[in-house]
Amino acid sequence: MLLISPVKAQSELAKQAKERRLELGYTQKALAERAGLSFPTLRKFEQTGKISLGSFLKILDVLDAMEGVLNAMKFEKTQNFKSISDVIASANTKRRVRGSKA
Repeated sequence: MLLISPVKAQSELAKQAKERRLELGYTQKALAERAGLSFPTLRKFEQTGKISLGSFLKILDVLDAMEGVLNAMKFEKTQNFKSISDVIASANTKRRVRGSKA
């Protein structure tokens, strides 16, 4: 588990977005235009990491990075077992599937 502050995460996301932009050969101005953002908004994001969620998603879309971020946000459901008996009981339990009776 990484211990990272929100400010550090913002900075890292901005850094990675900038690296991707450069890989694709976009200038800041070109990326801003393609994303439908103002140039100062993009520049501020790359410098500080501060941006609205909507604007960030527009940037991800242009950088073809939306799917990666969405996949990174998927969390697996965890179970808290208190004993080995709980583990065994969980393995033997059939999951209910709802469907229509035909």
